[in-house]
Amino acid sequence: MIGQHGRLIADAGHAVRIVAGRGASRDPRIAFVRVARADTRHPQVVALQAQLDAGRVPASFAALVADLADERTAALAGVDVVIAHNVCSLNRNLALTSALHLVEARPGAPRLILWHHDLAWTLPAYLPRLHAGHPWDLLRTAWPGATQVAVSEARRADLATLMGLDPATVRVVPNGVDLAGLLGLGRRTMALIRAADLLALDPLVLLPARITRRKNVELAVRVVAAMRAGSRPAAGLVVTGPLDPHDPAADAYLAELLALRHDLGLERAVVFLAETLAEPAGDTLVHDLYRLADLLLLPSLDEGFGLPILEAAAHRLPIVCSDLPALRDLAGDAAVYVEPDADPAALAALALERLDRDALVSFARRVRTEFSWEAVYRRGIGPLLEG
Repeated sequence: MIGQHGRLIADAGHAVRIVAGRGASRDPRIAFVRVARADTRHPQVVALQAQLDAGRVPASFAALVADLADERTAALAGVDVVIAHNVCSLNRNLALTSALHLVEARPGAPRLILWHHDLAWTLPAYLPRLHAGHPWDLLRTAWPGATQVAVSEARRADLATLMGLDPATVRVVPNGVDLAGLLGLGRRTMALIRAADLLALDPLVLLPARITRRKNVELAVRVVAAMRAGSRPAAGLVVTGPLDPHDPAADAYLAELLALRHDLGLERAVVFLAETLAEPAGDTLVHDLYRLADLLLLPSLDEGFGLPILEAAAHRLPIVCSDLPALRDLAGDAAVYVEPDADPAALAALALERLDRDALVSFARRVRTEFSWEAVYRRGIGPLLEG
């Protein structure tokens, strides 16, 4: 997780330094500084922590804290913001916790963000090793000047109760998922996602069809416009197909679609891969988009078979399509059928109703728009760094 944070912060143009007791940086943009006794497995830390767990503060504690504070000060030279994950929440290395507290009290200390995943004072398994007084009280005290971050609403409530804070003063920034790894998305797909900001589109509607008039692409564009004018202001559409090489009017049709997109103010909401990519999308990219999308919309005027219906079903993607015999033969009761000349607003309402009645599909949309690492950075980490 810290590696993901570092990558995202570096992607945003910041200099990043990870300070830890062990490990390494896997990203050449991210410096790694090892402070040996920050490691909870360091022999000196293990021996000292055993006495602290029993309620005794050994004579060597103050000296170790002072040494660690000096090492931390050196490791953090030139740093503007320090993000401490669980260092001030768990009693794994109380000398390190105390050292960070000491460093932050020094003049010119960097801004401190305390990131809380687990709270020792609220977890029964930890309570037998916690005791009244210093240094254990550092784990249940709101440090002056520090920004408090919790990873969930539940942790925010626990932290506010523990430290006597107004919950509104505690930021919530959740953990995230690596969509590229989780869904097996290729580099080309991720480049498209970033360039077109696809993760921000909600819902993300997919139309895997060539640019030819019988695919009725303009209706899909108008449906997304209706969604955005109603309850889904972030709705978006990706049309994956190239220009139909057998249709001499395909260029003119694409120009009409681009003009319609402009007239409806959908430049950031409707993506034509025929316009965006220098070469056809290819199967890998299209299949990646099936995994990423929320809904298949196929408003064709005519279909002889309807392969996208099978592909959508294989990806467990909800289907809204024209009421054509070939498509009914394939999908049966699994699709929502509409007339290819349907009113866009009515069609949008049907499509959204199909999405919203499936709790798992709705949750999958939230994962993409709120819990991908890119979304976590955009919504939480980035604003936090800006202060």
